Amino acid sequence: MYSRILVLLLALAAIGAKPKPTSTPSPTPMPADRPPATVAPKPTPKPKASAQGAIPVALPNYDEETSVKLQIFLDNNDFGPGKIDGRMGEFFRKALVHYKRAHGMAETGSVDTWLLDQVPETWANFTIPPEAENFVGQTASKPSEQSKLKRLNYGSLLEFVAERYHSAEEFLKKINPELKLETLKVGDTVKVPNVLPFKIEDLKEGFAEKNPAFANRKIYIDTKDRFLLIYDDKQLVAEFPITPGSSTLPAPMGLWKILGIATLPVFRHDEGVLQHGEKSSTFYNLPPGPNNPVGILWMGLNKPHVGVHGTNNPETIGRAASHGCIRTANWDAARVKELVTVGNAVSIFR
Repeated sequence: MYSRILVLLLALAAIGAKPKPTSTPSPTPMPADRPPATVAPKPTPKPKASAQGAIPVALPNYDEETSVKLQIFLDNNDFGPGKIDGRMGEFFRKALVHYKRAHGMAETGSVDTWLLDQVPETWANFTIPPEAENFVGQTASKPSEQSKLKRLNYGSLLEFVAERYHSAEEFLKKINPELKLETLKVGDTVKVPNVLPFKIEDLKEGFAEKNPAFANRKIYIDTKDRFLLIYDDKQLVAEFPITPGSSTLPAPMGLWKILGIATLPVFRHDEGVLQHGEKSSTFYNLPPGPNNPVGILWMGLNKPHVGVHGTNNPETIGRAASHGCIRTANWDAARVKELVTVGNAVSIFR
């Protein structure tokens, strides 16, 4: 109960609270800067020679299974390709180029076979455990109805499995043609991409503690190309796709900083804030859960009503607009939380 109150306070303060009148104006950002032009690359692993002594050649074309394997490789290394679907999409290509940049490789779309060798098994089998039902339940579409629920959980076991394995629901249906995934039940076994799973059961409500080891890290948010980069000094360490604001409420350009990081937050749904950036007297407090509008994370900036957060609809990342904030898939939001700390600078640019 105590942690939930803390999270509620953070959510109200960071999302919907209007600062008390003082003699100091609202924070004015310093001009945004862009990622370092040069990085200090980590040593690139050398590919092994084949039995004939030749170096494996780059692969110019990708079939579906190869694409899935590459998506898994990038995802497991914190370079998010978007949802795993076996397609060479925009975010897939950007993640590949950013991974190569981070490791001092030629920034092309070709991939040496040693990358693929890091994912020896493309697929895994996931048997739905009884505890999965703790995260599935009644849903509602209207804030007035959502506010009456105890949690905003997944609407189905299919949604639970898809988010756990960073996948599109339609892709899971495609690779499981013999199963009726809309009617999954405990004990059923589903074929899934062999990616490191997002385990919602490991998340706890509360604040993330400050991590001194990450004090020099900085987040760069590119609103034009729609991705979030994390640097440690001049070394790129991670990249994730995002949705940055909208034409009505664009993400604020400039240099900001992280004030607080809350896991499984309560969300204050205030149409005044969402539509106009101004707090109103009519609002609903929406309970925590993966289908909360800000997903499983709220990372508040020193800019009222603006933060980096998760989502209740990962299919929309990079496509639909958000209300001035930086939105990521829940599985990516959970990893961002583990890679940054309170006080880090956040540069938002276009």
